Formats: sequence, C-alpha cells, structure tokens
Amino acid sequence: MAFIFKKPLVFKQDTGVTISPNNVELLGRDSPSHTTTFSIGQEVATNSNVIFNTVTTNKVVIDSGSLILSSSSSTAIISGSFTLGGSLNVPQNLTTNRNLTIQGRLTAKHIHSQVSESFTLFDSGSTRFGDTSDDIHQFSGSILSSGSIRLIDNYTIREFSNDTTLSDSNSITLPTENAVKTYVDDVTNSQQSYLRKSFTHKGTFVNASTSSFNAFTASAPSGLSATSEDDFIFFINGQMMEHDALTIRQSQGFFFLNVDNDSIGFDMESADEVVAFGKFNA
Repeated sequence: MAFIFKKPLVFKQDTGVTISPNNVELLGRDSPSHTTTFSIGQEVATNSNVIFNTVTTNKVVIDSGSLILSSSSSTAIISGSFTLGGSLNVPQNLTTNRNLTIQGRLTAKHIHSQVSESFTLFDSGSTRFGDTSDDIHQFSGSILSSGSIRLIDNYTIREFSNDTTLSDSNSITLPTENAVKTYVDDVTNSQQSYLRKSFTHKGTFVNASTSSFNAFTASAPSGLSATSEDDFIFFINGQMMEHDALTIRQSQGFFFLNVDNDSIGFDMESADEVVAFGKFNA
C-alpha cells in the first residue's frame, strides 16, 4: 500500500550525508514506488574501518571502560593503561601525576626538575654536563664524590683534608680553610714566640774555663735553624767575649759555657761576673 502526500515531501542532503535523489519533491504517486537512498560515505559497522577527519566529544571510552579519555577544561585526562607501538609527538606540555617509565633512551634539550627528593643514576658509565667551558652548573647542598675531581687543565684533586698539621704533604689533596689557618697560626705563633725569647742569666764559676747557668736553652721550632752559641752574647765583667773561643752545651737543668783559654787569652776567675743574653727558654 502506498502513501500519497497532500504536499510534496523533500529530502535535502547536508555535510556528511548523501541523499539520492536529492532535493526532489516526493508525492508518493509514482508506480512502482519511488526509492530514496540515504548514505554517510562509509560503513560504521562494528567490524568496519571508520575514518573521521575531526572528532569532538566530551568523553571517549575504549575497551569496555579500561581506557577512558576525557576532558576537563583545557586538560586532557587518560585513565587506564595503553601501549603505544609507534612514536608520540606532543606539541605542548605533557604532565603526569604518577611515575613515568621509559624503556629506551630519553633525549631532551632541557631537563628542569622543580621539586625532587633524589636524583639517582644507577647505570655505569660517564655523565657529561654541558658542552663548553662557559657553562655554569649550580648545586644547592653538599656534593659527595667517591672518586677524584679533575679540573680543566687535567689536574686531579683526590680529596679535601682538614689535617691541621699538613703532615701528609699530598700533591693531590686540598687543605680546608681551618687546616691552613690553624697550621699558619701554629707555625707563626711558635716562630714568633721563639724569636721574641731574649733572656739574661748570670753564670756561676765552675773552673777557669767553665761557667754554668741555671737555665734551659729555647728549642727552635720547625723552619728555623737550631739554637747555637750564635744565638747568645756573653759578657765577662761587662766586656763581650769572642764567639770563636766559646762553646755551649745543655746538661739536664744547667746551661754550660766553655771557654778556650788559649784562644781567648785569659782564664776565668771566681770573682769574674759572667752574664749571658740570648735564646733561653725563660
């Protein structure tokens, strides 16, 4: 049974839809009946290969809900897991709130970490930062190195030492500020203290060629010549005695002056006053 229309029925095709015949008045009076065909350009069955130029949607659910792509404002959200068999080109920012695992090589022109609890490289091999000598690498915090540090001129530094005596004398060890200051202060103070030692003692007659002093000689610190008779001046009755005729020696708590009587030209007597001035300890 056919339908006859009082007014003509017209179908007009538009974007994505093809109608044949298009924009034709249909009254239902044709015999046999007139056939109108609607088509969308491609099959959309569940086993069809469907191609769209642009798809705009609020939510896309794939694989029975295990992978969901949705949009909130300007942020795209992917929940679930998926495997990418080819390349992924992200023209803008890529943000992940969880871990990012890369099985292959990561190549980046710039890596910027805003907040990081740790940064660990477990694989063996060398690591290079920068490619020119004017590159600046800033570190906040401490640097712990289990190996050596090699400078641009190929000079190697093994460690920093806080040995205040600098006894190691290692050519690849740098002293700390504290070690240098303590060492210099100790050396300077000991040397200055020794150089300032100038004491006078009166001798006691022993015999014609010997006079003794109840005193100790000052010991010269490292870096200065050992104390000798040149560090003393001896006077007998106010007259300076010639060094060529004198020798000194320290025996327990006494300092002895020995005189070569033939060289000096006289013998000491018990009434003579012998005075020594020089590097006594006190």
